[in-house]
Amino acid sequence: MPSHSQPAGGLCAYTEAHMELWINQLLSLLALPEYSLGTVFVVSFISATLVPLGSEPVVFGLIKLNPELYWQVVFVATAGNTLGGALDWWMGFGAHRVIDKYKHSEHHTRALAWLEKLGPKACLLAWLPIVGDPLCAVAGWLKLPFWPCLVYMTIGKFARYSLMTAALIGVFSG
Repeated sequence: MPSHSQPAGGLCAYTEAHMELWINQLLSLLALPEYSLGTVFVVSFISATLVPLGSEPVVFGLIKLNPELYWQVVFVATAGNTLGGALDWWMGFGAHRVIDKYKHSEHHTRALAWLEKLGPKACLLAWLPIVGDPLCAVAGWLKLPFWPCLVYMTIGKFARYSLMTAALIGVFSG
């Protein structure tokens, strides 16, 4: 039995109306300069850790609402995502001292040999979905040099945000 606060159409329409309200409130909040770049930084940071969260919708949404902030948003997203990757590196570095469980598996051995061969340059791939964040952790676990890894992470993540956002703006502008 629908309550008087639900729109006609039942629970689905009620949920849909609340979702639309929530999205509009979120977009309004993101449009406020005092919250927008901080939100981009936090979401980009968290999405670079092993937490399955994407920062692209927030980055694109803010740029769509405030095109004049394009480069500021890209730089802040790059900084947050790179620092999240650095956290992954340090977690991997620490894990090296604790976990040696899969040391002898064939897949593990091949992946480690590939990463050791590429060295810090492998961190250019830190932007990739699914494998990018663990890649940073494995780089730390292998004790690859932190600063070169951080530089390569930054280059890869900056290129991702720049190109992805430019492509999305091109798709949605035309």
